Amino acid sequence: MTIQKEMEPASVNKSRENKPVRTAKPVSPGKKKGHRPETIIDVYRQDGGLGTEFRRVCDRIGWTTDTSGKPTGPKHVLVTSAVTAEGKSTVASIIALTAAIYLDQRTLLIDGDMRKPSLHRLFGHALPGGLADCLSGQSTFDACLRTTDVEKLKLMTAGTSVFDPTELLSDNRWSDLLAEAAFYFDRIVIDCAPVIPVDDAIALGRVVDGVLMVVRAGKTQREVAARAADIIREGRLNLLGIVVNNLDQALPYYYNQSYYGYRYTRRSR
Repeated sequence: MTIQKEMEPASVNKSRENKPVRTAKPVSPGKKKGHRPETIIDVYRQDGGLGTEFRRVCDRIGWTTDTSGKPTGPKHVLVTSAVTAEGKSTVASIIALTAAIYLDQRTLLIDGDMRKPSLHRLFGHALPGGLADCLSGQSTFDACLRTTDVEKLKLMTAGTSVFDPTELLSDNRWSDLLAEAAFYFDRIVIDCAPVIPVDDAIALGRVVDGVLMVVRAGKTQREVAARAADIIREGRLNLLGIVVNNLDQALPYYYNQSYYGYRYTRRSR
């Protein structure tokens, strides 16, 4: 796993200054062979190496504290990818867990992928009563916050299915929600739909402090990654860097995005 600062498209994953930071060894599924952990928190806690690697990612983002202990650096970070099956939701989840556990900061993880959400499954929650409900005015901000087994981590699921998420992002509702979240939380991590298939990342990213793009090693073509980076820049978003995921096929197989069969079609109600 490595995070690289924003670079020219032709040099994606080719910087001498950013040597790859390897992920931990594959996480053991449990005591019994073939047993799958119930949530991504179980995976995180089974292998302390994940925390070490993702602390480096958080450091590269600029998440630090000042002399008084006050968090500094980007308040809210959006995590996206060029296309599907890159592992963006897993990366977003582990970044949020790292901020809450190791950095000891109040953290909110938002599932902004309202077309094909997955964070509710990763954390073992039901889908309704989340972001879409809050943006539509059907639920209050507080009512849409879910507790997790980590004291300082809260989750907001994607919420009830909507026909076209872009309609919910067309006015000030998203920026108002982020402003309210920033009052209560030190760090806000938003998982978002991939850049190339749909425009959601641009709409969500206009009011965040920065964007991380996940690129899956051995899968994403250089031209595709470069095009996605161009789209982010053309949208005038702040591209913090590129996370190169799964250099050694190290992320647990049961939490990569291909497991969920990503296809950008309308969700069934």
